[in-house]
Amino acid sequence: MLQYLKISNLALLESASIEFDSGFTVVTGETGAGKSVFLGALGLLSGARTDKSVIRSGCEQCDVEAALWFEDNATIDSLLASMDLPACEEGMLVLKRSLHVSKPSRISINGSLATLANLQALGEQWVDFHGPGEPQRLLKSECQLELIDLYGDLEKEAETYAARYREWQEILSEIERLRGASQLTPDQIEFLEKQLQLIDALDLSEEGIDQLEQDFNRVSSSQELLELAAELSEGLSGEQGALSLLSNLSRSAQQAADLDPSTAEMAQRLDSLIIEAQELGSEYERLGSSLNFEPEFAAQVLQRMNDWQDLRRKYGRDVKAVLQARQEMSERLESQGDIFGTLAKLDQEADVMEKELRVLAAALTQKRLKAGQTLARKAQKLLAELGFKKGRCGIQILEQTGLKAYGDSLPDLLFSANVGEPLKPLSQVASSGELARVMLALKTILADFDSVPVLVFDEVDANVGGEIGRIVGQKLKGIGDQHQVICITHLPQVAALGKQHYLVEKDQRGKRATVDIRRLDTNESERVEELARMLGDRKAKSALSHAKELLAG
Repeated sequence: MLQYLKISNLALLESASIEFDSGFTVVTGETGAGKSVFLGALGLLSGARTDKSVIRSGCEQCDVEAALWFEDNATIDSLLASMDLPACEEGMLVLKRSLHVSKPSRISINGSLATLANLQALGEQWVDFHGPGEPQRLLKSECQLELIDLYGDLEKEAETYAARYREWQEILSEIERLRGASQLTPDQIEFLEKQLQLIDALDLSEEGIDQLEQDFNRVSSSQELLELAAELSEGLSGEQGALSLLSNLSRSAQQAADLDPSTAEMAQRLDSLIIEAQELGSEYERLGSSLNFEPEFAAQVLQRMNDWQDLRRKYGRDVKAVLQARQEMSERLESQGDIFGTLAKLDQEADVMEKELRVLAAALTQKRLKAGQTLARKAQKLLAELGFKKGRCGIQILEQTGLKAYGDSLPDLLFSANVGEPLKPLSQVASSGELARVMLALKTILADFDSVPVLVFDEVDANVGGEIGRIVGQKLKGIGDQHQVICITHLPQVAALGKQHYLVEKDQRGKRATVDIRRLDTNESERVEELARMLGDRKAKSALSHAKELLAG
């Protein structure tokens, strides 16, 4: 339940701190007094999207904070864990949302920064809003379907069917794709096969391509390298080469060492130079021999390099891109090779799933019809209390053409407000006031099945009044036995039944308008005065007397 709400600089409201009790809470005030600020604060905390225009004029930011307590917080904690957010402490969930004029907005959940999506996911778990347009939703079959599935405890069964239906649709989409795909011509098949052979003939790895590029560089420059190697070999080891000259010099160096032993080390160094020259000459000679490639090897290297360059131009600049293209071409050939077999297999699978779905859909329809009939009977009893003494409710099933995501049919709630009139769909017979009472009857019945703890009703008692208004209030108060109910109302009959009563007032005196929210149920005289205002005249003795009677009742 919502325990605490703090609002700062939201629209015309400068600040407010509100504590809530369980049960039925009413919020009243003149039309235009600013009750929407109250709703706006709850909406912000449930993840509603907004813009910075809601920040109070002249202020840098607005803040909305709330503390919610859950008797069983396992579901909330599980959701928080999936968001990597702190768990509730002693069942307490703390929310805060700040909107800034010049900075990004900020959201915190249990003290940790969070996203708007996090806030929205949590909002679905703790609050439901029922506004003036809620009864109009009742005219839609999809809304009626949700109510019946909730009442009949059919939500899991409906989701199982919907998941299977999605799988079936995926198979049908694949069948459509294969049937719409263009059949490859023999020439196209031949081209793809040759491309695969070309790719497979190459060693398509980073190391293999590096080796190919080295071989290509050697082959393509082999003639020039051969000439240079021969020149260097001859220059080192030839008859007129450096080795011959060094040998003569070595003899002279030995003679010098004999005459002067101190030069022996230099003679040795010259001998080492001769040995190095011999080795270099041999290595250049071997290089020249290695460059004398076999014509077949050279042609093979050149062809492989041409093939690699051609593949790069077609499919990408690196090995990974070419291999990806190879996989796609291979899959395309495989699908072409057995496209008719694949289609036959998928058609068979789709037929089996369709039969299974029809069985599931038929079972859902029967269960929905049974649940709808029970719901209609209970709603009829409640509607009798809400002024339709001879009113009747019923349900019919509208068969759909083909299977849908929700099944093979939709429910259609029927209603007759007057004796002697046949049951007809709500859209054909119900006025706005009648719709509001039908919706309230359904909400009262479904209160036991709805797991959301906080229900916010915004003027759902519109278009009703008099004695019926009192009964509407009693039903809303009854829903408060299972939920925390916050109701914005203009009916004194409803307001008098609130366990808590908050008044929203707008003060337009002074330099700017302001909104104030204050509690009335702790001050009987102020509450009586507010109820008298709602009755028509806060100063009239008759209105004040009636207000006291409403509270006493």
